[in-house]
Amino acid sequence: MNAMSATATAAETQAIARAALRSDRFRLEREPDWQRLEAIVTKMEKDRLRRISDEDLLALPGLYRTVASSLSIARETSLDAATLAYLEALVQRAWFVVYGPRSSLWDWLRGFLGGGWSAAVRSIWFDVLIALAVMVAGTAVGWLLVAHDPEWYFALISPEMAGTRVPGATHEALRNSLFGQSDQSGMSVFAAGLFSNNAQVSILAFALGFALGVPTLLLLVQNTASLGALLWLYNGKGLLVDLIGWLAVHGTTELFAILLAGAAGLHVGRSIAFPGNRPVLRAASEAGRRAAVVMAGVVLMLVVAALLEGFARQLVDETFGRMVIGGFMLTAWCAYFFAFRGNASGVRRS
Repeated sequence: MNAMSATATAAETQAIARAALRSDRFRLEREPDWQRLEAIVTKMEKDRLRRISDEDLLALPGLYRTVASSLSIARETSLDAATLAYLEALVQRAWFVVYGPRSSLWDWLRGFLGGGWSAAVRSIWFDVLIALAVMVAGTAVGWLLVAHDPEWYFALISPEMAGTRVPGATHEALRNSLFGQSDQSGMSVFAAGLFSNNAQVSILAFALGFALGVPTLLLLVQNTASLGALLWLYNGKGLLVDLIGWLAVHGTTELFAILLAGAAGLHVGRSIAFPGNRPVLRAASEAGRRAAVVMAGVVLMLVVAALLEGFARQLVDETFGRMVIGGFMLTAWCAYFFAFRGNASGVRRS
């Protein structure tokens, strides 16, 4: 038994020695290429392109393929873990340098705001029109429902959001909810509730678009019906214009964001339902890319709306000034989306 154990131990030792020798030989034969690639990648990661020679730049793709091949061989021959880890990390870094995005975040943002976003919105113009019609119809439905039966008001607007803004409230109570409330928490809660609700609606309107766009349309109707109910309430006390001014400061941006989110979701759903001559997956993929660009802008619009809601509306406490701010924002968004062309490269129209 001792002789057999000694023989086995000797065999294992020889196997380990052969593996180590093979690993060392493998590394020595290829290490110069690895080191050269690592030096090039490090310089490019540090934006030191001027320090890289033309020869190294030309050799970069070949070096990447060589190191990737070395990694494949190392995995097949079960070389030591340290070599494998080193090669895997190097190949990953080199891949981003060779095949990764060529533009920085600033370049992407400049292209996005410089025409990419507006072009994406124009490319789904038909869906924007449908979403707009549905939102207008939803507002009208909300108004008519509460006008017929005020009990609908509580079905459309939650008690937490409504607060004192309920049917039967006096003219003075409703007016006080619009003016001189910058230092009171009640109005801040109501404003925060509106923003939170609209942000959720925007995200859901887009996310539910895959179901052929039907849930998106229903969500737009539900959300704007509550707006119609609120308009009816204030109109009954002669405060409709004042309410519109109160909403306009942030609402022209916030509702525009909901409109675009709904249109983006509808665009995806419509592409799935009516792919045309394209396969469904391809149609959905193309629509999804356009809609994703639109939704990236929707997030930006919601941030702008939050800033307007948190500052501009509190600082401006009269209807005319609020109307001016809201009208300016609406004009600016329309001009950007439908008049400004900029650099729309990379966004395909449907």
